[in-house]
Amino acid sequence: MAERAMSQGYLPTDVEAKGDATTRKRSVMDHRKSSVVDPNAQVLNHEELSAADRRLAEMGYVQVYKREFSWLSCFSFALSISGLFASVSTTFIYPLEAGGAPSAVWGWLISGFGCYCIALSVAELVSAYPTCGGLYFTCKYLAPENWVPEISWLCGWLNLLGQIAGAASSEYGCAQLLLAAASMGSNFTYIPTDRQTVGVMAAVTALHTVINSLKTSWLEKITKTYVVWHVAILVSCCITLLVMKKDKHSSSYVWTTVYNDSGWSPTGWSFLFGFLSASWTMTDYDATAHIAEEIKDPEIKAAWSIATALGFTYVGGWLFTIVLAYCMGDPAAILDSPVEQPVAQIFYDVIGKGGGIFFTVAAFIVLNFTAITAIQAGSRTIWAYARDEMLPGSRIWYQVSPLTDTPLYSVWLFCLCCVLINLIGLGSYTAIAAIFNLTAIALDWSYCIPIICKLFGGRFERGPMHLGKASPYINAWAVIWTTFVTVIYVFPTIMPVTAENMNYVTVLIVAVMLFAVIYWYAAGRFYYTGPRVKAQLIIGVEGEDSPPGEKVPIEDMSERA
Repeated sequence: MAERAMSQGYLPTDVEAKGDATTRKRSVMDHRKSSVVDPNAQVLNHEELSAADRRLAEMGYVQVYKREFSWLSCFSFALSISGLFASVSTTFIYPLEAGGAPSAVWGWLISGFGCYCIALSVAELVSAYPTCGGLYFTCKYLAPENWVPEISWLCGWLNLLGQIAGAASSEYGCAQLLLAAASMGSNFTYIPTDRQTVGVMAAVTALHTVINSLKTSWLEKITKTYVVWHVAILVSCCITLLVMKKDKHSSSYVWTTVYNDSGWSPTGWSFLFGFLSASWTMTDYDATAHIAEEIKDPEIKAAWSIATALGFTYVGGWLFTIVLAYCMGDPAAILDSPVEQPVAQIFYDVIGKGGGIFFTVAAFIVLNFTAITAIQAGSRTIWAYARDEMLPGSRIWYQVSPLTDTPLYSVWLFCLCCVLINLIGLGSYTAIAAIFNLTAIALDWSYCIPIICKLFGGRFERGPMHLGKASPYINAWAVIWTTFVTVIYVFPTIMPVTAENMNYVTVLIVAVMLFAVIYWYAAGRFYYTGPRVKAQLIIGVEGEDSPPGEKVPIEDMSERA
């Protein structure tokens, strides 16, 4: 008889299969088993599946999307999610205030290394477990078995809320850059209002939502163009600044002359805020993992795309920061820019009005790429969580449009959340800035949770891309660095503290944690069992002594997984 290989979990009893609520409550809390096998799980024959689809079935899922993404589109996706050129342009203000040029260049070098350790750790996990659930899904195999539901629940909500906040900040940043270019065109006689910024943000978000409603094949073609534009703009901007800036700062000034405009004392503490630019740019490492089920050979391409793209971001971002430091002129003058965008002011001062507008608009276009990729990753995350019945209304968000073969409901839900968050900007930019600050903290800790489980759980089985003997050391430093930089995240960057410049991210962190815990005890623990098993894989070969058509199992996939 045919034998079925199950991903980790247990077969539901007859009563459980009927969906009795009381019994389901007991099954989650008493059995303490993760990955309940869905009563309607599809039975698949391994001989009819590609290697990627078979691996997905081994992990308990049925292939739904078309695998369209290639090496180039994967790398372009992973590079674009950081929005290197635009992200450095919009976050350069923090190291500039904290310690001037040295804080910017040394801060990026040090912080970028810590961030890259996180990226490598994420890439290693994605190679082992490539699904749209990303790092959330890895908890199924890495967390202590009896605690998989709770740990994956917390990891999942941190990741999703971090992605929403990150995408919202990208949309808001797009509006800010576009209006900054408009202000520059008017010789700064036009100053954008909060209402205008929110209005432009809503329009830009709507455009990105429409683009993400296209078929995967179209998204793949569009994504390929991102890396070409991004790299071309980055290189051309650096060359233009270096050529046109005549009175550059000296190396002594760039590397050793600390300029503290933050109000913090001692200056050594203020200097640490220079870490924020790299930390806010190099995040959302697992975005490529969330499109793993749309990638050919994701265990290789998704993982290596994360590693190489973030490596490029680390080096490229540092070099771009160095160029800005040499060419920026008087830091006090650019910090007083009427558009509150120091890098846009540098473009204007060095290149002139026309060049300044061009590179500011170029940064706007690059940030559009970031927002589009963030929406694609975020919508696939919602879809993956709905597949595991983690979200309210999961049956709606799990639906895939037969017209585009993409989860349109999830796409529009994710974008609606981004717009609603940004509406806070109508009342208080301080409040919305705190939400944006939440992005790196929530995302980085959603990565550190499975990394910690990997370090101490002893259940990890590596994929094709792995870190070898260096793995535990890189993983450990990733966690240590995240712990350290989180402390910096929660402090206000400017002193003295007022209601306008206070960093309220601590309040939001507590709110997110309370939300996850309260929602778990109020509802989640009664229905959520961790990543579910939606596929059962028939594997084996006909035995010599078996009746015709009978299969003999050749391996136990639950043990391998």
